[in-house]
Amino acid sequence: MILSIESSCDDSSIAITEIETKKLLFHKKISQELQHSKYGGVVPELAARLHAEALPKILEECKTYFDGIKAIAVTNEPGLSVTLVEGVTMAKALCIALDKPLIAVNHLKGHISSLFIEKDGVFPMITLLVSGGHTQVLNVKNFFEYEILASTLDDSFGESFDKVAKMLGLGYPGGPIVEEYAKKGDESRFAFTTPLYNSNRIAFSYSGLKNQVRLAIESLGILNEQDKADICASFQKVAVAHLVHKTKKILKEYSEDISIFSIVGGASANEYLRREILSLCEEFNMEMILASLQYCSDNAAMIGRYAIEAYTFKDFVGLSDIKVNPKIIR
Repeated sequence: MILSIESSCDDSSIAITEIETKKLLFHKKISQELQHSKYGGVVPELAARLHAEALPKILEECKTYFDGIKAIAVTNEPGLSVTLVEGVTMAKALCIALDKPLIAVNHLKGHISSLFIEKDGVFPMITLLVSGGHTQVLNVKNFFEYEILASTLDDSFGESFDKVAKMLGLGYPGGPIVEEYAKKGDESRFAFTTPLYNSNRIAFSYSGLKNQVRLAIESLGILNEQDKADICASFQKVAVAHLVHKTKKILKEYSEDISIFSIVGGASANEYLRREILSLCEEFNMEMILASLQYCSDNAAMIGRYAIEAYTFKDFVGLSDIKVNPKIIR
């Protein structure tokens, strides 16, 4: 079995995965959403302290599996440096205590692996990765190799939802809150423009759309609940349209050779996004695959699934060599 740890942002999570069968034997996640909600976003130092409290509590529940552990896996990039350190420190301690090798896992590869928890991988595929920190389209060749086809120039898709929610005073995390408000709103009330629509550049940008929302809020002054719902609906419509518009350009080039399209990351749980991307896949005769909703956001199960593949190839890292890298990989 592999014990995996995830602490890249505000979710403390540990999983136990059986190597041969890929079966998830144990998985627990403790969210920090409630503690961060009053600040309208994640406070790194608070998140680190909460990880220091939560991870040992979860680990205590895993002790019965220790005799069968063959390796320890941990997220080491990208993410918040102060929270990544909490997971990496625990992983190192376990490697020493159990005399087992260490597997360092890129968080983005973990999200891709979330598609194949308790199942075999299917490649190649085009993957849209959307989360609080990342917006990318990738040509995923296997568990280890991928080519970045498009990235965000500024804010990510998920981050823009969080910021819109904060501007409207709706709370954190913004993604599901904005989505719920949007269901009650008129998506045509505000004529927000789609970013980079007339540009040939294959990239994403959400800073301009976020500013359009800010100006709309300021123009209205005091907002009622319907105003907020209409803003959320209009924003979501354009935010997703931007993803679809640029992704369609990519599929025109790749769909003849690749028949699978996937969406991963915390924001992949958005139902509106799923419907629009499904329509796009049908247009190009591509199969769309998704991770289970419980594995869309950050979790140790996805880290463990990737670690199975890394273990097979003995892709280990020395305890003194593992580095914490907070940067978003573009």
